[in-house]
Amino acid sequence: MWERLSLRTRLLLPLGLMFVAALLAGAVSLQIFASAHLVEEAQPGTRSARTVAAALNAALGASANPQATLEAFVQSLGTSETIRFRRLGTDLDVHPPEVQTPLGTVPEWFVHLLAIPEFGTAFPVMVEGKQVGDIIFAPDMSADIYEKWIGFLAIACSGIVLMLLTGAIAHFTVRSALVPLQNLGDGLTRMRTGNYEQLISPAGPPEVRRSAQEANELARTLNRLSQDNRSLLRRIMSLQDDERQDMARELHDELGPLLFGIRANTVALLETIPSANAELRSAADGILQSVETLQQANRRILDRLRPLYIQELGLEKSIQTLLRNAKAQSPDLKVTSQIDAALNEVDGLLSQTVYRVIQEAVTNVLRHAKAKSMHVATGINEREVIVEVSDDGIGFPADRVFGRGLTGMLERVRALSGTLELLREAGRTSVRCRLPAGDSASHSQHAERG
Repeated sequence: MWERLSLRTRLLLPLGLMFVAALLAGAVSLQIFASAHLVEEAQPGTRSARTVAAALNAALGASANPQATLEAFVQSLGTSETIRFRRLGTDLDVHPPEVQTPLGTVPEWFVHLLAIPEFGTAFPVMVEGKQVGDIIFAPDMSADIYEKWIGFLAIACSGIVLMLLTGAIAHFTVRSALVPLQNLGDGLTRMRTGNYEQLISPAGPPEVRRSAQEANELARTLNRLSQDNRSLLRRIMSLQDDERQDMARELHDELGPLLFGIRANTVALLETIPSANAELRSAADGILQSVETLQQANRRILDRLRPLYIQELGLEKSIQTLLRNAKAQSPDLKVTSQIDAALNEVDGLLSQTVYRVIQEAVTNVLRHAKAKSMHVATGINEREVIVEVSDDGIGFPADRVFGRGLTGMLERVRALSGTLELLREAGRTSVRCRLPAGDSASHSQHAERG
């Protein structure tokens, strides 16, 4: 539980507990020492009451009219509340009255806390050998109670003020340290997400400032490494595209004419075979069908190796052609699209990456999704190109999300400082890609080759 508490709570909670402990210790000390102090203060009064009782008994013994002498003594006491005469058979309230102070009445719980001893010491008064009453010592404790109440309030108020002052100092001290720590944590979070441009402002105690400076140095180093890595990835992607273009050119220029020649010769052979020779014509038809299948496979391989229509037709029409081919491969799949015509202004490595992402996502839908509908949406603004391919198929397996194709697309996207997400929402699977649309992304290939 202690580990879950914030730093501010960890500091203020012990301070509060210390204040409560101090109040309890003060209450216990007050109860222990106040009663003894009151008893000690009352001892002179007790001795005085004993002396008065002895003098009264002596006077009554020597008086010719003891009763009159007793009445005169009682009248002489007047309203004294410290030493009083109690006639035999009567009761006398010796409990202290309510104590009034400028701050109000002293609470009963405080009076009980003091544990005031019962001052009711009685000294007998004798007349002609018979006890007629007692001299009672019952001091007025109001002043003592008032004094201790004021002292208690002073201690309590001082403790509260000190606690509030200490709490305020602790609060602002912790705050001055927590704000820089939070900034440091936010900066580390940005670094974890790949944002190395926004540095951490060094502030707070020297330890936190040094940590922020070290984190900034780490961010600069990671930024340089990230830029080098993206540059290397872009170079690799460019080399791969060049290699694919060369391979596609070889397939188109070498294998294409050979297949066309075989097909033409097979057609010519069919024209020379007599109709009666069914077995030979069947073999020739099989060769013709195999050649046509090889030509179709060659065209699909060429489309995978190099989007042949981007430079000639533009990116928008190239994507539309890709979707028409997908529809032809799977007639039962409902394909809808929303392609921004402004994509034709995108060129270089960025246009190839957009095409490859859509191509790979559509291929995955055709091969694995078992979907009934697919929607392709692309858009471009001043900051980024957004691509999203969604379908209503079975989704991605839990243990394997990125296959070889999507992993390659992820590398392409990272090379352009973009993001690639796989989402499953409301029964639909989406591949969402965001690519920066700045000049650096658009012309990175030309810059590297130059």
